[in-house]
Amino acid sequence: MSLHASLDPVAQRALAVQRRRSTTTSIVAAILGVVLIGLCFALIALKTVLVEPVGFTVRPAPETIIDPPDRPTVPLTRNPTAPRQSAAILPVAMTRSPLSLPEIDTPAEDPGFPAGDGDDFAEGWAGSGGDGNFTPIDGSLRKRCSAEDRLAQLAAGGGTPAIEDHVVRALRYLKQTQAADGAWGNKHRAAMAGFSLLAYLGHCETPLSEEFGDSCLRAMVFLIDRAARQDGRFPEHTGREWPYEQAIATYALAEARTFCQAMGLEIPGLDETVRTAGQMIIDRQHRSGGWDYGYEIDSSRGGDLSITAWHIQALKACKLSGIGFDRLDRALRRSLDYVEHRQAADGSFGYSGTTPAGGLERPSLTGAGMLCLQMGGRAGSAPVRRGARQALDHSPFRWDSPDCDLYAHYYLVQAMFQRGGADWSAYQPRIRDSLTARQGPDGSWPRPGDGGKIHAAGAMFAEDSPSGRHYRTALATLMLEVYYRYLPATR
Repeated sequence: MSLHASLDPVAQRALAVQRRRSTTTSIVAAILGVVLIGLCFALIALKTVLVEPVGFTVRPAPETIIDPPDRPTVPLTRNPTAPRQSAAILPVAMTRSPLSLPEIDTPAEDPGFPAGDGDDFAEGWAGSGGDGNFTPIDGSLRKRCSAEDRLAQLAAGGGTPAIEDHVVRALRYLKQTQAADGAWGNKHRAAMAGFSLLAYLGHCETPLSEEFGDSCLRAMVFLIDRAARQDGRFPEHTGREWPYEQAIATYALAEARTFCQAMGLEIPGLDETVRTAGQMIIDRQHRSGGWDYGYEIDSSRGGDLSITAWHIQALKACKLSGIGFDRLDRALRRSLDYVEHRQAADGSFGYSGTTPAGGLERPSLTGAGMLCLQMGGRAGSAPVRRGARQALDHSPFRWDSPDCDLYAHYYLVQAMFQRGGADWSAYQPRIRDSLTARQGPDGSWPRPGDGGKIHAAGAMFAEDSPSGRHYRTALATLMLEVYYRYLPATR
């Protein structure tokens, strides 16, 4: 026996509707569930794909000498790769560069500041004190990083407080004329960037500086990037004069490394760039002890003092940077011997021999020879004393006359400041008064020589071109910063 229940037609229709609704709801729920799961996976995938743009960041180092507030970072838009270790030696024709401007005159008296007289280059350049002409960078750094100390150094050296205003106006001009890529000028742009960076550092302007920090950092990145793309070489072209640009840029970055280390900053690629560039200079020293065009190492010419002086300044900065280099002290000692052999009987220093460059009547490299020897711990030596006496008698400087060789006096102002005493007192007014009187309202300097021919060789600083204006402004700025850029050893 079986029991069967039957539904009437109305109940059957209601059940059918209920089943359809249930099916539809299930389908919609399933679709929504699939969509929700897909969104979750999409969000997870998106997180792994999206990354922040790579930035060039200045990070405070773990240990600092000067601890900047809030340990700031300075982001940039490009992160250059580290330069490769090797750099091919490129043959270059031997000719004089427009960056080398020989000519000057010289003589004077006994040294006022008895700087070092040691024969060991390492003693003169050691960062922990010694008898060399330049004090350790950490000590002199602080003397140029305080406005109060800068004014005190100006007063002690016979300058005026107005010089500080002239320097700041010049730095503002440099900042305003910087190109988008971080460089300056229309030619020799690696050297022009190096000059600006040296001028900034001379006033203790670093990547952390409020007004000039960005400009300073962009100049550094320009040079680091150039070296990264060109196997450690800074100039874009390897013409005859590229050793000048290489040395100037190396000098600037090595000094920048010293500042950044002291202030607790890490600039990506900076250490490796300085290490590669400095070692390149050491490896390409001429067998004479100097440096030559195209980095020839065994040419009969044997180099010249104009090129060599920039390389000695560069290696001095490398020495103070704390980075290790192979055979650095040996290279510097050999270079000092080379410099001494360029001195003539009258006390002046010659170009490739003992005579002036370019057929000039007056020598233009006496200051360069003196400064190199002073930097190397030979400040009290007879060659420096003879050079100073010759310089005071034969080194006139008047901006609107043919006697306005900025290149020659860039070196002389540093060498005579290091002499100090009566020598400095006799020399400085001709430079100080002329430079401060002729600076333009925008912070730059006009063409020297009143448009006439200048007693100088390769005087690119007198050109009416972007690089010419920049070059003379940078040189004039560095000359005015001499009061606090480096301290005499007796201070």
